[in-house]
Amino acid sequence: MAAAGADKSWPVHAEVTGPIVMIGFGSIGRGTLPLIQRHIKHDPSRVVVVDPSDLNKAYLDKQNIKFIQQAVTKENYKEFLTPLLTEGEGQGFCVNLSVDTGSLDILKLCREINVLYIDTVVEPWLGFFKDGGLQEKSNYALRETVRAEVRANPGGTTAVSCCGANPGMVSWFVKQAAVNLAKDLGVTEEVPKTREGWAKLMQTLGVKGVHIAERDTQRAIKPKPLNVFWNTWSVEGMLSEGMYQPSEVGWGSHEKWKPENAGTHADGFQGAIWIPHPGADLRVRTWCPTPGPQYGFLVTHNESLSISDFYTVGEGPDAEYRPTCHYAYHPCNDAVLSIHECFGNGAKPQPELHVLDEDEILDGIDELGVLLYGHAKNAYWYGSQLSIEETREIAPDQNATGLQVTSAVLAGMVWAIENPTAGIVETDEMDHARCLEVQMPYLGPVKGYYTDWTPLDGRKDSMFPEDIDESDPWQFRNTFVH
Repeated sequence: MAAAGADKSWPVHAEVTGPIVMIGFGSIGRGTLPLIQRHIKHDPSRVVVVDPSDLNKAYLDKQNIKFIQQAVTKENYKEFLTPLLTEGEGQGFCVNLSVDTGSLDILKLCREINVLYIDTVVEPWLGFFKDGGLQEKSNYALRETVRAEVRANPGGTTAVSCCGANPGMVSWFVKQAAVNLAKDLGVTEEVPKTREGWAKLMQTLGVKGVHIAERDTQRAIKPKPLNVFWNTWSVEGMLSEGMYQPSEVGWGSHEKWKPENAGTHADGFQGAIWIPHPGADLRVRTWCPTPGPQYGFLVTHNESLSISDFYTVGEGPDAEYRPTCHYAYHPCNDAVLSIHECFGNGAKPQPELHVLDEDEILDGIDELGVLLYGHAKNAYWYGSQLSIEETREIAPDQNATGLQVTSAVLAGMVWAIENPTAGIVETDEMDHARCLEVQMPYLGPVKGYYTDWTPLDGRKDSMFPEDIDESDPWQFRNTFVH
């Protein structure tokens, strides 16, 4: 059977003139490689995949892709990666899709040797989550290490930080949603050109906050067995952000209440809180088009912080304007069951971790978007409704969740090649229109929906007492399940 999309002519967006080194070849690496092969001109003989596991070696051998079975560590990364990234002529590209690799250290190395770089998360070195306090393990602290490097060494070779589906694509969705909302409210049809312009637009629109609102309805063909953690993307990634890090929220200027145990930060942009509890064990109320109202897990993510930061008017904890932002994630039902089993066993992960591939899934979509709320039209969801059926037709070797990530990596790579001296950037700082132009063919229906729903719906007459703020439906007090 022909590979998905093999009968279509695909555009070539850019060219890598040097080696391409991909660190990590799990579900996301396996899905990203064919998109690079389709859309980026390169010399296939100069592609190198590095992974400590040889699980997918046969896949690479069939394509004559060089594979090195090696863990990239804090001790060996400079000596190991430098010759791979600089071999031969042209400018190389490092595509870091691995867990347990120090993103910042590898990013800095790439910039020193004039190699383009992209990753999907600020990943620490192996063992980071075993030591130190919760605040030190927060995404805020990890992000601040990268922002400090931006301040210390501005400009230079482009390195794109945190460019997957989320963080990543959702930041482009926020911009497009703001443009759509501004047009519908009759505010303006002009697209801002600066960070300050975007922040002022959001303030003018009256957006109080943003949910990264997601519902994954993909169903496995067979039922999940006991003692196995199933997910539609990296289980290790889910464990890191959902169980080993504290929950985090970009904290809006309109908020009047916060959880009693919430902590704040004295450094950085000072516009976030952290809760000393794993996000996969905390819930918030949110809304997606297919299910309507739903619970989502309050899992920490870089975009919860970067979006609040990017759209801030003023500075510090008492800024004139800042939107609240957080993830509100309902993973596939098998992942929800896996999380319940894990926490029920003292938060000890199951002995077997498994990512559902496209052949194991019966049907469903990954509905991933952004819910801009609190404005004159109440709430507006904008995002991707990609099905497993369409995914099979257009891209090989991945499910719908994976394709939303891998296509964002592709878009980020294209943008970096077209802007090779932009310095270290987050996706909020990139040209959202260009990135979505590259990514859109892989996102299925991308639509916007207005809703009258608020977190107070159906709760004012509850038979049980509730701690709510009736004066403003869009207070975090009403969203947070407590």
